[in-house]
Amino acid sequence: MNDREDRIERSEELLMQALDGELGADERRELDGLLADNPELRVEWERLSRLKEVTGNMKLRNPPEDLWTGYWTSVYSRFERGIAWILVSIGAIVLLSWGAWEFVQDLMADGDLPAFVKWSILALIVGLVMLLVSVLRHRIFVSQSDPYKEIER
Repeated sequence: MNDREDRIERSEELLMQALDGELGADERRELDGLLADNPELRVEWERLSRLKEVTGNMKLRNPPEDLWTGYWTSVYSRFERGIAWILVSIGAIVLLSWGAWEFVQDLMADGDLPAFVKWSILALIVGLVMLLVSVLRHRIFVSQSDPYKEIER
Protein backbone atom coordinates (compact mmCIF):
# COMPACT_ATOMS: atom_id res chain seq x y z
CA MET A 1 0.00 0.00 0.00
CA ASN A 2 1.12 3.56 -0.56
CA ASP A 3 1.11 6.38 1.95
CA ARG A 4 -2.19 7.86 0.70
CA GLU A 5 -4.03 4.55 1.05
CA ASP A 6 -2.58 4.13 4.55
CA ARG A 7 -3.85 7.60 5.57
CA ILE A 8 -7.32 6.89 4.14
CA GLU A 9 -7.51 3.56 5.94
CA ARG A 10 -6.27 5.13 9.19
CA SER A 11 -8.78 8.00 8.96
CA GLU A 12 -11.64 5.54 8.35
CA GLU A 13 -10.52 3.50 11.33
CA LEU A 14 -10.41 6.61 13.53
CA LEU A 15 -13.88 7.71 12.33
CA MET A 16 -15.38 4.36 13.25
CA GLN A 17 -13.68 4.35 16.63
CA ALA A 18 -14.90 7.88 17.31
CA LEU A 19 -18.48 6.94 16.38
CA ASP A 20 -18.28 3.99 18.77
CA GLY A 21 -16.78 6.17 21.52
CA GLU A 22 -13.54 4.18 21.63
CA LEU A 23 -10.95 6.89 20.96
CA GLY A 24 -8.14 7.64 23.36
CA ALA A 25 -6.82 11.17 23.86
CA ASP A 26 -3.94 10.72 21.37
CA GLU A 27 -6.23 9.22 18.74
CA ARG A 28 -8.76 12.03 19.29
CA ARG A 29 -6.04 14.63 18.60
CA GLU A 30 -4.97 12.68 15.51
CA LEU A 31 -8.58 12.61 14.23
CA ASP A 32 -9.05 16.31 14.93
CA GLY A 33 -5.91 17.06 12.90
CA LEU A 34 -7.15 14.91 10.02
CA LEU A 35 -10.57 16.61 10.09
CA ALA A 36 -8.96 20.06 10.09
CA ASP A 37 -6.75 19.18 7.09
CA ASN A 38 -9.31 17.33 4.98
CA PRO A 39 -12.70 18.94 4.20
CA GLU A 40 -14.00 15.76 2.53
CA LEU A 41 -13.25 13.78 5.69
CA ARG A 42 -14.99 16.45 7.78
CA VAL A 43 -18.12 16.18 5.57
CA GLU A 44 -18.03 12.40 5.93
CA TRP A 45 -17.65 12.74 9.74
CA GLU A 46 -20.64 15.09 9.94
CA ARG A 47 -22.73 12.74 7.78
CA LEU A 48 -21.84 9.71 9.88
CA SER A 49 -22.45 11.62 13.13
CA ARG A 50 -25.95 12.66 11.97
CA LEU A 51 -26.68 9.14 10.85
CA LYS A 52 -25.65 7.73 14.21
CA GLU A 53 -27.75 10.33 16.02
CA VAL A 54 -30.82 9.60 13.90
CA THR A 55 -30.52 5.83 14.17
CA GLY A 56 -29.79 6.09 17.89
CA ASN A 57 -33.03 8.00 18.47
CA MET A 58 -35.16 5.60 16.41
CA LYS A 59 -37.73 3.51 18.23
CA LEU A 60 -39.42 0.47 16.81
CA ARG A 61 -43.16 0.63 16.74
CA ASN A 62 -44.96 -2.09 18.60
CA PRO A 63 -47.03 -4.18 16.22
CA PRO A 64 -50.80 -4.22 16.64
CA GLU A 65 -52.21 -6.73 19.10
CA ASP A 66 -54.06 -8.69 16.40
CA LEU A 67 -50.75 -9.29 14.62
CA TRP A 68 -49.30 -10.87 17.77
CA THR A 69 -52.42 -12.99 18.21
CA GLY A 70 -52.14 -14.23 14.62
CA TYR A 71 -48.44 -14.93 15.08
CA TRP A 72 -48.88 -17.07 18.17
CA THR A 73 -51.85 -18.86 16.61
CA SER A 74 -49.68 -19.66 13.60
CA VAL A 75 -46.82 -20.94 15.77
CA TYR A 76 -49.21 -23.06 17.81
CA SER A 77 -50.87 -24.45 14.68
CA ARG A 78 -47.55 -25.43 13.09
CA PHE A 79 -46.42 -27.10 16.30
CA GLU A 80 -49.73 -28.87 16.71
CA ARG A 81 -49.74 -30.10 13.10
CA GLY A 82 -46.17 -31.33 13.41
CA ILE A 83 -47.03 -33.40 16.47
CA ALA A 84 -50.20 -34.67 14.77
CA TRP A 85 -48.25 -35.80 11.69
CA ILE A 86 -45.74 -37.63 13.86
CA LEU A 87 -48.53 -39.45 15.71
CA VAL A 88 -50.39 -40.27 12.48
CA SER A 89 -47.17 -41.57 10.92
CA ILE A 90 -46.36 -43.74 13.94
CA GLY A 91 -49.92 -45.05 14.08
CA ALA A 92 -49.94 -45.86 10.35
CA ILE A 93 -46.57 -47.56 10.55
CA VAL A 94 -47.62 -49.71 13.50
CA LEU A 95 -51.03 -50.65 12.07
CA LEU A 96 -49.77 -51.39 8.57
CA SER A 97 -46.84 -53.36 9.96
CA TRP A 98 -49.17 -55.37 12.16
CA GLY A 99 -51.50 -56.04 9.21
CA ALA A 100 -48.61 -57.13 7.03
CA TRP A 101 -47.29 -59.31 9.84
CA GLU A 102 -50.65 -60.99 10.19
CA PHE A 103 -50.72 -61.51 6.43
CA VAL A 104 -47.38 -63.31 6.35
CA GLN A 105 -47.78 -65.03 9.70
CA ASP A 106 -48.52 -68.34 8.04
CA LEU A 107 -45.28 -68.02 6.14
CA MET A 108 -43.45 -67.25 9.34
CA ALA A 109 -45.05 -70.17 11.18
CA ASP A 110 -43.24 -72.47 8.82
CA GLY A 111 -40.68 -74.22 10.98
CA ASP A 112 -38.37 -74.81 8.06
CA LEU A 113 -37.47 -71.09 7.73
CA PRO A 114 -34.36 -69.99 9.62
CA ALA A 115 -34.77 -67.17 12.19
CA PHE A 116 -32.71 -64.67 10.18
CA VAL A 117 -35.06 -65.08 7.21
CA LYS A 118 -38.05 -64.45 9.47
CA TRP A 119 -36.41 -61.31 10.91
CA SER A 120 -35.42 -60.19 7.42
CA ILE A 121 -39.03 -60.50 6.26
CA LEU A 122 -40.15 -58.49 9.28
CA ALA A 123 -37.54 -55.79 8.59
CA LEU A 124 -38.56 -55.67 4.93
CA ILE A 125 -42.23 -55.26 5.82
CA VAL A 126 -41.59 -52.54 8.41
CA GLY A 127 -39.22 -50.72 6.03
CA LEU A 128 -41.71 -50.82 3.18
CA VAL A 129 -44.50 -49.57 5.44
CA MET A 130 -42.33 -46.70 6.71
CA LEU A 131 -41.38 -45.82 3.15
CA LEU A 132 -45.03 -45.90 2.08
CA VAL A 133 -46.11 -43.62 4.94
CA SER A 134 -43.20 -41.24 4.29
CA VAL A 135 -43.95 -40.97 0.55
CA LEU A 136 -47.68 -40.45 1.15
CA ARG A 137 -47.01 -37.76 3.76
CA HIS A 138 -44.57 -36.01 1.44
CA ARG A 139 -47.02 -36.10 -1.46
CA ILE A 140 -49.72 -34.56 0.73
CA PHE A 141 -47.44 -31.73 1.84
CA VAL A 142 -46.13 -31.06 -1.67
CA SER A 143 -49.59 -31.03 -3.19
CA GLN A 144 -50.65 -28.33 -0.70
CA SER A 145 -47.77 -25.98 -1.43
CA ASP A 146 -46.76 -26.82 -5.01
CA PRO A 147 -46.57 -23.50 -6.91
CA TYR A 148 -46.63 -25.34 -10.25
CA LYS A 149 -49.71 -27.52 -9.73
CA GLU A 150 -51.83 -25.22 -11.96
CA ILE A 151 -49.37 -25.40 -14.85
CA GLU A 152 -50.16 -27.85 -17.63
CA ARG A 153 -47.32 -29.52 -19.46
